[in-house]
Amino acid sequence: MAPLDGTMGPLLIGVIICAVFYGVSVSQVFYYFTRYPHDPLYLKLLVFAVWVTDTVHQGLISHTVYWYFVTTYGDPTALGRLAPTIIIEVYFNAFTALFVQSFFAMRIYRLSGKKMWLVVPVVMLIGTEFGIIMAYSIKALAFKTFIDLTKLKDLSVSINAFAAAGDVCIAAILCTILQTSKTGFSKSNHIINRLMVFSVNTGLLTSICACISLITILALPNTFVYICFFFLMGRLYSNSLMATLNARKGIREASSKTHDNSLSLQNIHPTGHGIPTNFSKTDTSIAIRIDTTKDTQHDADFDYQSTHYSNSDKRPIED
Repeated sequence: MAPLDGTMGPLLIGVIICAVFYGVSVSQVFYYFTRYPHDPLYLKLLVFAVWVTDTVHQGLISHTVYWYFVTTYGDPTALGRLAPTIIIEVYFNAFTALFVQSFFAMRIYRLSGKKMWLVVPVVMLIGTEFGIIMAYSIKALAFKTFIDLTKLKDLSVSINAFAAAGDVCIAAILCTILQTSKTGFSKSNHIINRLMVFSVNTGLLTSICACISLITILALPNTFVYICFFFLMGRLYSNSLMATLNARKGIREASSKTHDNSLSLQNIHPTGHGIPTNFSKTDTSIAIRIDTTKDTQHDADFDYQSTHYSNSDKRPIED
């Protein structure tokens, strides 16, 4: 492999792929603000903040390839130096990941019935990953060449390891919450299964990307292949967030066609077997539904839903 094929080649490919995913993310942001105008302010601010960090990151990595291929064109020594923006972009990738992972951590907190023992490990993984990225960036700003950057290999490995662990943990906990909330009704279980697919997708792509970046750091230490995947992680985070938010009405409309039991949009309290004691599957008083009359409240809290029943009177608890 020619030197540039293993260094500037992956760098350029990474920027191109990120540009494609950035376009997808922007279209999803536009769709969100037109489809969900009544969402609460904190959700809108979250989407805006993720869009800003995504946009700045795309601008920085685009400047990086411009610096190598245009600004310093004809200077072979420049290929070994760190571009002015190649380290700064790490900060914005970190904030994108922090915003999105924190959003899903809050989902776990609410859907688990505020069980801190489920949330604390996730928060610790997220916080550790963010702290390591900040440490890496601060140290890297003092370096001038890629050779100097190899001194931080341990931190690079740790960043990807904690990113993968955090995403897998989030997806696993959400899937467990949904699985234990199944009622035994085929239609409600079908809806929950669809939500479980969204839960897996939340962490699957980012986890795979982090694992590949980790593997390439270890297997191909003298190339920039890992940088390609590191660039991409921010786009995957932003797109997973937007896909989750924008899918709400589609899932709600699909579920409104069923009439078996009620599906609450908030406050899941799993019961181990998914059916509370005193609840009979033959009880015809329950109906599967996702409330479409309170978009402002329910859209704010919708992302992974399940059934929440009252043990005392055998009827669904409405939000």
